[in-house]
Amino acid sequence: MLPDKTQLAADLFNRHAKAYQDKYTDVSLYHDGFDLFCSHIGKENPDVLELACGPGNITRYLLAKRPDLRILGIDLAPNMLELAGIACPEAEFRQMDVRMISELDQRYDGIMCGFALPYLSKEEAIAFICDASALLKERGVLYISTMEGDYGQSGFQQSSSGDQVYIHYHEAGYLTEALAAQGFHVIAVQRKVAPGHEGTPHPDLVILAGK
Repeated sequence: MLPDKTQLAADLFNRHAKAYQDKYTDVSLYHDGFDLFCSHIGKENPDVLELACGPGNITRYLLAKRPDLRILGIDLAPNMLELAGIACPEAEFRQMDVRMISELDQRYDGIMCGFALPYLSKEEAIAFICDASALLKERGVLYISTMEGDYGQSGFQQSSSGDQVYIHYHEAGYLTEALAAQGFHVIAVQRKVAPGHEGTPHPDLVILAGK
């Protein structure tokens, strides 16, 4: 049986959690999208689910922007969760696979999914959107960011640590179609150019959608 590509990525992030935290501590490129996410959650003390939370870099920014957020962050890498708990003791963190969120028994006012999709196939990404729709309350907000590109170009790449990791590129067309099929309306689509491995820039896609 072939190894699970998502679990391979989680194992890599677990081994290099501190290096990842240090490298990606600056999330300022995405602040405007995070701000939109926060501003479109109208109620006070909202419940927010953060997926693939890593060491809490996004969590920390969201809580600085909206201290009233009640955040549950999930990730597959235990070392990432340990770092997140240190960085953001006011949030709750739990080890969980993004592909299993349908098992959660709570509904949320917002779901933040920062760069989990590069480790999900097209089919898994569409299934995730369906699961997210079911978990969101009325007027809930979903944030998705991913590496944008031709899905057919997905494959194993060498990470900055030298490890091989499978990267899925995703296309705005089928993601927005999947969102529409689940009753979402697109609030904003943003495109960013981020520095990649060895300084090679890559395009990132950010979609903010509401129920």
